Amino acid sequence: MEKITAVRGFKDILPGETEKWRFVENKAREIFADFGIREIKIPILEKTELFARGIGETTDIVEKEMYTFRDRGNEYLTLRPEATASVIRAYIEHNMHLNEQLSRLFTIGPMFRRERPQKGRFRQVHQINVEFIGGNDPRIDAELMIMLVTFLSSVGLTNVRLEINSLGCPACRSSFRGTVIDFLRGKEECLCPDCRRRLDTNPLRIFDCKVESCQETISSAPVILDFICDTCRNHFENTKRYLTMFDISFSVNPRMVRGLDYYTQTAFEVITESLGAQNAVAGGGRYDGLVKDLGGEDIPGVGFAIGFERLVSMIPGDDDDFIDHPHIFIAALGEEATDYAFTLSNRFRLTGIRAEMDFTGKSLKSQMKRSNKVNARYTLIIGTKELEERQAPLRNMRTGEQQSLSLETIDGVIHEFTNLLSAETITAG
Repeated sequence: MEKITAVRGFKDILPGETEKWRFVENKAREIFADFGIREIKIPILEKTELFARGIGETTDIVEKEMYTFRDRGNEYLTLRPEATASVIRAYIEHNMHLNEQLSRLFTIGPMFRRERPQKGRFRQVHQINVEFIGGNDPRIDAELMIMLVTFLSSVGLTNVRLEINSLGCPACRSSFRGTVIDFLRGKEECLCPDCRRRLDTNPLRIFDCKVESCQETISSAPVILDFICDTCRNHFENTKRYLTMFDISFSVNPRMVRGLDYYTQTAFEVITESLGAQNAVAGGGRYDGLVKDLGGEDIPGVGFAIGFERLVSMIPGDDDDFIDHPHIFIAALGEEATDYAFTLSNRFRLTGIRAEMDFTGKSLKSQMKRSNKVNARYTLIIGTKELEERQAPLRNMRTGEQQSLSLETIDGVIHEFTNLLSAETITAG
């Protein structure tokens, strides 16, 4: 019978990888807590209208990439392609603006887009999203980026750079949009089919196209920073000033746009050179009209998303470096010794000591190989003789040194080994 494989573009995250993922999640929660950011869990499935209204009907996501179906109730539903719209929907539905003036929220989970799989990009991707909802002070924008840079540094990323831009307000973009259309008229043959369509529906998205001919064509086009109003310019200048106050390095990229229609004013990306054309590991910006567009009050917000798969692929160190290896492996020889090892290993675990054993009854040589494979710190060897004499050899797998451990009582074994680990930790410290 033919084996069943995963859907194309969907990836299993296996043991050996999950430990690095958990490291990233734990760091995120640690840093986010320092900044007063609280977790929100949102559904994977939403009404299709949410993303059509929130993201924009003329975006590639809504037009080509969403997993949308009609359920038995004849309602169109969509697997979420991004998290911000869902967070805002929850924010509005539960009247969260009544609880606090500025809501700092984060969520971690899968998103779904049916696009061409490539390095660092899948059809089910995982994201870390952070949203600050309820204020339009440029200090909030700067705080968000300070936190983002701090988090990326905490997981070991060094070869990245922060790029920022201002996309202006709807009034700014209106005149800029017309100027871009005028600039590109007559150059349609230089644009890819998607960008020819975008010229009439969403011309600013052409700046985000990765096709070389489109990049060349747009390279001499006007830039949004020449069109932003005094209010937007003041906001952008102050955002840069607050970043500089904290020695956050950044560069202004006047041609950067974001792929979603709801962005206004501040936009930013964290760029890496290690992922080819898809080189943004994180990106976000301000979306001051989104809450109102989704049926809420006129409340501003700013946020970002981090691609989990891309981030994990960039973290230095082997996957093995993130695994919590066993403190002790118990090599048991014989049925009676295996029963004793079963009791001892689980008692170890109940006291917070990571313990492993082998149930196969293989030779001592085979079990020592297993201990090495799982990278146990110590191996305790127990057989009939050791049980009779109430003494068992304990081998340090790093140094090869061996000492005797009393087997008089289970509690005594646990106590003696715990003291050994504690002394080892103090010495290392």
